[in-house]
Amino acid sequence: MKLYPESAAVQLEFDKIKSLLLEKCRLEYAKEKAAELRIHTRKEFIERELKQSHEFKQLLQNGIYFPNEHTLNLARELKLLGIEGAVLNGEQLVGLRKLAQSLEAIFRWFDAERRTAYSGLALVIEGTYYEKKILQLIDEVIDETGNVKDTASEELQSIRMSLYRRRNELRRVFDRIISKLNKQGYLADIEESFMNGRRVVAIFAEQKRTVKGILHGESDSRKTAFIEPEETIELNNQIYELESAEKKEVYRILRELTRRLSSYAPLLTTYHAIVGEYDFIRAKAAFGIDLGAEYPTVADKARVHLIGACHPLLLLYNSRSGKKTIPVDLTLDEKNRILVISGPNAGGKTVTMKTVGLLQMMVQSGLLVPVHPGSEFGIFKQLLIHIGDTQSLEFELSTYSSHLLSMKHFMENASGKTLFFIDELGSGSDPNLGGAFAEVILEELARKHAMGIVTTHYLNLKVMANKTAGILNGAMAFDEKNLLPMYKLIVGKPGSSYTFAIAQRIGLDQRLIDRARQLVDEDHVSLDKLLNRTEQDLRKVQEKERDLQKLLKENERLKKEMEVVMDRERHRQQVEVLKQQNKITEERLTYLKDMERKLRQMVLDWKKAEDKNAVIREMAALLFKKNDQKVASKKQKQLDSKFEEVGGEIRVGDKVKMKRNLQVGEVLEIRGKRAVVKIGLLPMQIDMADLVQIREKELPG
Repeated sequence: MKLYPESAAVQLEFDKIKSLLLEKCRLEYAKEKAAELRIHTRKEFIERELKQSHEFKQLLQNGIYFPNEHTLNLARELKLLGIEGAVLNGEQLVGLRKLAQSLEAIFRWFDAERRTAYSGLALVIEGTYYEKKILQLIDEVIDETGNVKDTASEELQSIRMSLYRRRNELRRVFDRIISKLNKQGYLADIEESFMNGRRVVAIFAEQKRTVKGILHGESDSRKTAFIEPEETIELNNQIYELESAEKKEVYRILRELTRRLSSYAPLLTTYHAIVGEYDFIRAKAAFGIDLGAEYPTVADKARVHLIGACHPLLLLYNSRSGKKTIPVDLTLDEKNRILVISGPNAGGKTVTMKTVGLLQMMVQSGLLVPVHPGSEFGIFKQLLIHIGDTQSLEFELSTYSSHLLSMKHFMENASGKTLFFIDELGSGSDPNLGGAFAEVILEELARKHAMGIVTTHYLNLKVMANKTAGILNGAMAFDEKNLLPMYKLIVGKPGSSYTFAIAQRIGLDQRLIDRARQLVDEDHVSLDKLLNRTEQDLRKVQEKERDLQKLLKENERLKKEMEVVMDRERHRQQVEVLKQQNKITEERLTYLKDMERKLRQMVLDWKKAEDKNAVIREMAALLFKKNDQKVASKKQKQLDSKFEEVGGEIRVGDKVKMKRNLQVGEVLEIRGKRAVVKIGLLPMQIDMADLVQIREKELPG
């Protein structure tokens, strides 16, 4: 994104955002990226970085482990690895091992499920691979502390074994010598030491000629002499030679390991960039958590749609002070491209403008921002600002001359992909002339389809915004009762400057205020009063709207409670019907059990009876219900007396009888093979096959 002027990032305080982000970084790679934070203009880059920040934020908030503990800066080691003949020491190789281990953990973390769930973070390792040979090469040679292992080569193992034996032998010889000299009273307090890499005894200086050996030096007080005993000279020589051989072999092994690792230098450099990238993403996520930031929608067009947007730095300051930050809601689109904000001084006009500009820069840098997630940010290719007094002593330009130079640049370079911010458009000159130029500037910017925000006190600009397509008014709310700014943006109406109200608040003499009113153009005062009254009326309407919303919520709550009560009553009625059905079922079971008992008795009678015909007649009477009137239930008799069955298709509105439990109802609805029948007060779904159409019998006479 192109910025104008060069100080735009500083004026919008984007440099402070970068500093706060840099504090969250641990690796130099991440710190460099934060210090040189790029503002992208391609949607795929912006979306990728926002998604990565959002995914890492989810990991941090949900306490999900991610293996990015690597905090070593290995740029120097990797540079050496790429130089032919260079040798890395044990400590440097331990650093490379930790880098390889970090990448092993990262690749293991990204299983198939996580690659899908955190696709943005997975993009960082896309196109590379984990090479286990790097870790194997280092582990064969270097131990955990960075020392070369005895097993690194047969030669080194042999040298160290010989060293071990010679040192043990030297220790035994020295123990005998010290014991002997101690008995003779020659030993000083420190007994023995090392000088020039050789083991020596410390004796009193006056006895130095009595002990055979090599004098290596004396103490500063000249009371103690350090002598290498004659018996240990050859052993010390052998140990010195072995130590020299050990150093040469260790150097050879390290040089060979460095040479073998150098073929993996590009891959290790990629690994270093990967851990740095994850550190940078982690820093962005942590910063986002501090801000309570969200992942907004990004559109590849010129558009600003902010819901609940807060100035990040003001939000941090207020949260530390325990104050509330007033959010901003506004929309700039193809229909309304330029917002003209008016209202009292110190009412929040400039802060509102800076909030929009800073958030836009942050989003295009891939940073999460403190807005409602339903907010939408377009993509702009240049951002132009003119904020504050830009008087130039160097070029002998007045405030207004400098202002016009900036406006000239705006008008010459503005396009449909430009976002601009102008504080106090037209100020610094005669109000009438400055106001006229301000109108011309706004017209030109609107003609070029640029998008932006302008603050002003000029009445002519408020009037122009009200009647010009693509330009709309906005006002900073003011509490006239308490004469205090409310720092809240109201879009769609111009605002009063509250000049006289503020003068009263600070205690200016009323006589002077009245005199000022007389000197001001009557129409000017009338319009300011009208704006004042409109703002107060709008506030009252908003209060009534809030009250109405409360009543609507209360009404919704009562409605839900009523639905619960109705559901309970419906359930009670269903239970009652089931009880009745169960009662009828019990009566049928009793009847069937009685039938079973009688049939069993008839079988016994058949076996015993001589007159089989009598038993058959009795069974026929029972099975084929010859005496129907005696067997029919009381309820069936009642139904038969009132209703008669009707043939034909059952339709909505027909009276029907249920075959199973003999209940009567009215058909409310037919749904395929089932019907909704109202039985009493309760509608029930019943199979059509279980219904019989009936009608009331006509009474005689």
